[in-house]
Amino acid sequence: MRSLPQPIKFDWDEGNISKNLIKHSVTVQEAEEVFSNELLTLLDDNMHSVGETRFHAFGKTKSGRKLFAAFTIRNNKVRIISIRDMKRKERLNYEKLETDS
Repeated sequence: MRSLPQPIKFDWDEGNISKNLIKHSVTVQEAEEVFSNELLTLLDDNMHSVGETRFHAFGKTKSGRKLFAAFTIRNNKVRIISIRDMKRKERLNYEKLETDS
């Protein structure tokens, strides 16, 4: 994936809102912030693209929290499936991109 639809709009599933908040302590606001920050890394998720194309996003919130998101695009809107803190290896790779840019 090279870019997101502009302007970025979100389509939220009520179940995913509460799941991400309870399981990963990520609010809707934090999740949406990831997609508007400068160093957003997007990758295709070929393993989970069954029935619809899925993607991975690595980014950070305004407060600097580094998050990983699995999402799809539906009706030209970002639909977040899951969002959580980056794991150690993901964070190290992301931080390397930050220092290189």
